[in-house]
Amino acid sequence: MQPIRQIEGIVAPLDRPNVDTDQIIPKQFLKSIGRTGFGPYLFDEWRYLDRGEWGQDCSKRPLNGDFVLNQPRYRGTRVLLARENFGCGSSREHAAWAMLDFGIQCVIAPSFADIFFSNCSKNGLLAVTLPAGQVDSLFREVFAQPRYVLKVDLPAQTVTTPSGVMHGFEFPPSLKHRLVEGLDEIGVTLQYAEDIRAYEARGASEAPWLHPQTPP
Repeated sequence: MQPIRQIEGIVAPLDRPNVDTDQIIPKQFLKSIGRTGFGPYLFDEWRYLDRGEWGQDCSKRPLNGDFVLNQPRYRGTRVLLARENFGCGSSREHAAWAMLDFGIQCVIAPSFADIFFSNCSKNGLLAVTLPAGQVDSLFREVFAQPRYVLKVDLPAQTVTTPSGVMHGFEFPPSLKHRLVEGLDEIGVTLQYAEDIRAYEARGASEAPWLHPQTPP
């Protein structure tokens, strides 16, 4: 997992509350656990005018020109601005995988579904919670200014607007450490590899009947 420290990029506004994981990545695309290849199907039912299927060449599909991520001013989006309860619905890591594969590195919203927030932190997608009033202000600015860019600083826990206005946000310290250092749960465990080996060796010495040796 890549470390997350500062993210600076174009913001796209998804002005809908209660966006669920089936809208983020519809169920017919949950046929792979490879973590990559999901970007073309992100928000599939909103981005395209036809029904998509896993493995389909999306470059030839008809686009919905009204959908925000299809509009030229939001091309190259790295930050998604969303409304409350983003990521609700069924638990599927594919939702975070699809957003990362599309190029989105950060989502800002007033609130997130708990499981989606957890999946984001496990996969290197930064989910930032700001008060609803601040999110409202950001929506107004994004709509008013083409190619609007935000700078998100995780170590400092700040979101900075083009005019220099800085919004602070809270973030769980343990998750912050993992994201800043680029550690998933396996990476955190491997930090204690020497302790784990010592524990296993002590157990084999003190209770050898629990650790049978494989015959040569």
